[in-house]
This record gives sequence, C-alpha cells and structure tokens, in this order.
Amino acid sequence: MSEQVVLSMKGISKEYYGNKVLKDVDLVVKAGEIHALVGENGAGKSTLMNVLFGMPVIHSTGGYEGDVEISGEKVEIMNPHDAMNYGIGMVHQEFMLIPDFTITENIKVGREIGTPTIFSKILGPALDVLDRKKMRDDARKALSRIGLNIEEYVKVAGLPIGYKQFVEIAREIDKTGIKLLVFDEPTAVLTESEAERLCEIMQLIAGQGIAIIFITHRLDEVMSVADSLTILRDGELVDRINTDEVTVVDIAGRMIGRKMERLVDVKESREVLSDEVALELENFHVDMPGEQVKGMNVSIRKGEIFGFGGLAGQGKLGIINGMMSLFPVEGEVNVFGKKLNFGKLGDALENDIAFVSEDRRGVGLLLGESIEDNIVFSAMQVRNKFTRGPFRLVHKKQVREHALEMIEIFDIRSTGPRQKTGSLSGGNQQKVCLARALTLEPKILIVAEPTRGIDIGAKKLVLEYLIKINAEQGMTIIIISSELVELRSICDRIAIVSEGKVAEILLPDASDVAFGLAMSGLSAEEVEEEAVL
Repeated sequence: MSEQVVLSMKGISKEYYGNKVLKDVDLVVKAGEIHALVGENGAGKSTLMNVLFGMPVIHSTGGYEGDVEISGEKVEIMNPHDAMNYGIGMVHQEFMLIPDFTITENIKVGREIGTPTIFSKILGPALDVLDRKKMRDDARKALSRIGLNIEEYVKVAGLPIGYKQFVEIAREIDKTGIKLLVFDEPTAVLTESEAERLCEIMQLIAGQGIAIIFITHRLDEVMSVADSLTILRDGELVDRINTDEVTVVDIAGRMIGRKMERLVDVKESREVLSDEVALELENFHVDMPGEQVKGMNVSIRKGEIFGFGGLAGQGKLGIINGMMSLFPVEGEVNVFGKKLNFGKLGDALENDIAFVSEDRRGVGLLLGESIEDNIVFSAMQVRNKFTRGPFRLVHKKQVREHALEMIEIFDIRSTGPRQKTGSLSGGNQQKVCLARALTLEPKILIVAEPTRGIDIGAKKLVLEYLIKINAEQGMTIIIISSELVELRSICDRIAIVSEGKVAEILLPDASDVAFGLAMSGLSAEEVEEEAVL
C-alpha cells in the first residue's frame, strides 16, 4: 500500500433544511488501500458519498462546507460525470446492468469504440461502425484484472447474482484513469462463497494501486479485508483507525456508543402482563424486494412491547408488509394460537391485529379524504363501528366526536376534522395513521417507524401514548423501527434483524457492543469463540 493520498475530504458539513447531517467529517484514503466506512443507519455514510459524487441532492439543497482533494488537488465535483473524470467509480448494491446485453456490451456501454466510415467522416461519429473486437479485448482485460474467468460474449441475463456484481466491477475497472472505487454494501445480496470471492477481488484491485472505500455493516468482513476504517456516528467522525488496532467488539461499541438516554420515562419495574403467546412467527418468509425475510422464528408474549430493529434492507420492514399480505409469504403466523390465512384478504384485521405501515402515503392513508374519514374508515369496514341501522348508514355525530378526541390525544395539527389528510404535514399524517389503527381497538398493534418525520416533542407524545394503552388495556404492541434509541426507550425486548433472520433478542439495557454486534450479524458468543480459535 502506497503512502500517496488519493482522496482527502476535510471538514465536510452538510445541512438539510436546518438538520445538520454531517458535522465536520474528514475522510482520507490512500492508493492501494481498502478503507471501510462504517456506522448505523443515519450515521452519514450515504450523504458523505453523495458529496463525493456531486449528486444533485447535495447541490440542489445549498451544497456543503469543507474541501475535497483528489491526489492532492482541490476539486469541485458538481455531478457524477465530474467524479468519473477525476477517476472515481462506484459499484452499486443494485445492479446497473442491461440484461439483454452481453458482458462486453455492459462493460463498454457509454464508452463504445467505433471505426470511422465514409459517412461518419462527413456526418459525424454517430455513424461510426462499432469495433467489436477492440471492445471484446478491453472487456477481457478488465475481467482478467479482477481474476474472473468468464466469456465476455455471454449475455448478462441468467448470470448468477455474484457474477453480475463482478461484471459491475469490471465495468468500473475498464474506465480510463480509475483511482478510487466505492463499494456500497456489495456483499448484501451475495452468498457466503460469492462474498468471499468479492473480498478476494477487492484485494486484487487494491494490489494494482487503486484505492477502495468499502461501505458495509458486516464487521467480520471489515476485519478480514480492510486495512483501515472510518467510523461515523450521528453525522460525526468517531475515529479513523487501522483494523489491526481494533477488534470487532471495539468497532461495534464505537458505532452505537452514545449515552443511553430514554425518550420517555418508563417504570423500571414494568412487568409483562402474561406468559401467553400473542403472536408467533414460524419459519416465516416474505419475498419483499430489498427487505426479504428468510425463515424467521420468534414468539411475542401477550401484553409485551416488542421491538424489531436493525439496519436498512435487512428484513425488518418485510415482517409487517408480509403480514399485511402485500408480498408473497411462506411459513406460519399464529395469533393467540390461531393460524393466519394469508389467502384471505384482511384475515389479520379480523383476528384483532391493526397495522401502521411505514409507507403512510402509499399504504396508510386515503389522501383525498378528510382526517375524520381516515380515522374511522378501517373500523367501519372491519368492525361495523360508527354506523347505524340495517343499511349501515354513517353515524356522523359519533364519527365527529371520535375524530375530535383522537385529534386532541395525538395533537394532530389541522384546521379541523374535515381537512384533507393529503394536505397535512408528514408528521401529522403519521398521527392520523396511528389514530386509525387504534380506533380498531386491536389486541395486537404493529407499528412500523411510528415516529418517522415528527419532532422530538411529538415523538415523546406518541411513545407515551403507546405505553399508556399497553399498560391500561394490556395491548400487545410490536414496534419496527430504525431508531435504536426509540426501541430501547419503551420495549421489553428487542429483536435485531440481520439478513432476514433474528440475529439476537436483547433487553433494552443490553450493552452498546451487544447491539452493534447483533446489527452486524454477529453475537458476543461468536466473537468470543473466534477469539479463542
């Protein structure tokens, strides 16, 4: 590894509408170095890379503070094309390949090699004839540079996932003057053997003097392949350190490492009301793109406040979307011992489960209807509430009284119950979703991202109300959240989801290290065993 610095980002700060998401962050990567960038959801990794690549979301929101230097030269990267011209490439988690093109065509797309003709000399290079032999030769060189033995004329459609990832890498390697490659969660969709092969390819690339930024949540991979790492937490730089100076436990602790502060006051002696199982997932699979659940087993007790946490894309959102029958499901879900019928639309609602989806605009609300109509809609359909007479006419007085009560309880900021829900702020829309779910008077309430988009005062109000109905009604509450502090504030137990399964179930006062390891797909016991070996 050279001592020559390829990338230096100094004092990078970025603000979105008054919310500072990066605070004076530095990032330094040397030629031939594999440098890991790690942190929780919301730590600032994506925003930092958006700055590096000059993404429109950065420049359309006021730009950023700080300096970016490539090989010692201060640069202004205004768009991804600028980044490419400076020798920066990215290997995405989601493939950017054209299935019906060959490997060669995918590697050379946008950089085709042409041979001039009589017509193109007169009318321009658009009429050049493709020099397919030169293109194949270039593709072969790029594939050889990463040690991939596959024919360059094969179509991408039908290739194994791992090979598609490797073709993405070859395409970036083929670009002239590549100095730095960013790998964004590249192993997330790969099998174990494919992930091992990818790590070998990264080492091959680094051996050719190309710098690598490796964004991953898998700390075992960081330890096995990275030379150094930068740890971000809450938009701030925690540390830049060599991997041979830390352990997995050290990294996990520093990633989470904030003082445990509850968002709400909870009695330490709060007891779960019953040992009876309210909800049980048995070998539960959900085929939700980007949030797949892969054979999950978990039991949740009656009266419990149970949390599902973990990093984005690991499957926690697949749980609620699968139970709502929005995606194909396999396995069993038992509600108080009764198996749910996923072939019957609304069976979960009929079995006293209410849902609040993370997609409040797409799934949760009737945006063109009033607040009061949204609040009572599900209860009217499922429970026959707020109606009267044999023709089920709407009982407008009951609807209005109930809506006003919920508006007051949740402090829904509006002009009144007849205001269109689509005109409310995101936070107030979230409160309407909660009000509608609770109007069903369910035995089990499943809430995904309950406080997304609402301020700290409103968060406290919502969480306190969930605690209140749990205590007073014995309602079983399941919270799916990206905010670990939120889960640790009110949950009795927290299941950390990794790669579609429950990595570990922890108590809220478990150590930061335990949570960090679980989010990385590891457990303290596994780390101790590896240390002994």
